[in-house]
Amino acid sequence: MQAAVDWVNGWVWSPALVYLCLVVGLYFSIRTRFLQVRHMGEMIRQMFRGRSSAAGVSSFQALTIALSGRVGTGNIAGVATAIGFGGPGAVFWMWMVAFLGAATAYVESALGQIYKTEQLGLYRGGPAYYIEKGLGWRRYAIVFAVATMLACGLLLPGVQTNSIAAAMDNAFGIAPPVSGTLIVILLGLIIFGGVRRIAQVTQIVVPFMALGYVLAAGVVVVLNIEKLPGVISLIVSSAFGTEAGFGAMVGLAIQWGVKRGVYSNEAGQGTGPHAAAAAEVSHPAAQGLVQAFSVYVDTLFVCTATAFMILIAGTYNVTGADGIQVFTGLANISAGTGFTQAAMESVLPGFGAMFVAVALFFFAFTTVLAYYYIAETNLAYLTRNIRSDGLMFTLRIGLIGSALYGCVRTSDLAWGLGDIGVGIMAWLNIVAILVLQKPALAALKDYEAQQAKGRLQPEFDPRPLGIENAGLWVERTEGRKRRS
Repeated sequence: MQAAVDWVNGWVWSPALVYLCLVVGLYFSIRTRFLQVRHMGEMIRQMFRGRSSAAGVSSFQALTIALSGRVGTGNIAGVATAIGFGGPGAVFWMWMVAFLGAATAYVESALGQIYKTEQLGLYRGGPAYYIEKGLGWRRYAIVFAVATMLACGLLLPGVQTNSIAAAMDNAFGIAPPVSGTLIVILLGLIIFGGVRRIAQVTQIVVPFMALGYVLAAGVVVVLNIEKLPGVISLIVSSAFGTEAGFGAMVGLAIQWGVKRGVYSNEAGQGTGPHAAAAAEVSHPAAQGLVQAFSVYVDTLFVCTATAFMILIAGTYNVTGADGIQVFTGLANISAGTGFTQAAMESVLPGFGAMFVAVALFFFAFTTVLAYYYIAETNLAYLTRNIRSDGLMFTLRIGLIGSALYGCVRTSDLAWGLGDIGVGIMAWLNIVAILVLQKPALAALKDYEAQQAKGRLQPEFDPRPLGIENAGLWVERTEGRKRRS
């Protein structure tokens, strides 16, 4: 099984996809005139604007739903894996894919807003919706929806719960079946409550867990602050092959840094637009900017905190392409959560491993919630014209089963299946947003033009911009005219 998964992974995550993520991020950064820099203040301002409605969640709730998907096991175990197989230089390429990927996140999230619809009283949107409505590629949209349902409903949840089980076993001696049972109970209580309950949980848990983790990592860094300049130098030199010990690993550094970066921040993957579409906003660009900022939170804050901890403590091993260990700092520990736990434990003995386990539980658990919401949205797309209560119930049971199974299967298999799911979604979505970029860019130009005229909260009308099939926004515009 593992051999077959590795073979498929080699095709899905070929160098073509790795470099495509970087090139597309650079391309959209140029097309948006590096909005990730120009609009930093606006990203933060829009984060706290807008209120929930009967059909949609607030901007902040949409952000936390998206962050619950972005901030997960990839921020702890994924960073460690990137270092373990790509060397310290992989961290630099994670930074690059985050910086450039913020522009990609804007484009896909703005498209999610532009082409969203209202189904059974709730806003729904995402790649399947904008592929069909913006491009007219219904069959392609169905392929994406099916692939995403399989990835988020069956493949990816197991990656998250596998890391939870491993961390709990390592820190507290809790057997994986016990962890799995607890996860199943909590998942059932939340996902059977629908998207609003997910939003209510994530808006509380996500800010708390992210801030708490970054602060704890900051303690490790501060206590070893004299090592930080050397660590930054090691990351940069290793990224470009000038570090003697890792000079032959430039290709692996790029590959693993980009792969784990995309897996963690999800820019271009197509998951973020689902949460973005659920937001109640006056202009699609506003939520696009909010989702661009979420990439920063994930990678530049949380992932960097993990990387600095591991590299400062020296609690990592690096394995080259030939399987020979290039660096050994932690004997008999495979790449993953153990690196992070050992780093925290080196500074806070008796507490560090437990803290990481608890943090990972919250990170991974909220990510599974996000996966359910994404899978549900794509099922809603596929079943728009039929009653789907039974299918929704089946999806919930299937995801819970996947989460439980993930607790007891091997780590390599879990990550391999997850990588396949992420890669397929990324391929399909990146092609779509490259072809359908014009409406997102037009929305940004319109947003900036309205702000330049003094309107602090721009409003969106797709018709003057030549954007078709954005029926919900046309209805809202006409409604405003009738009320005025």
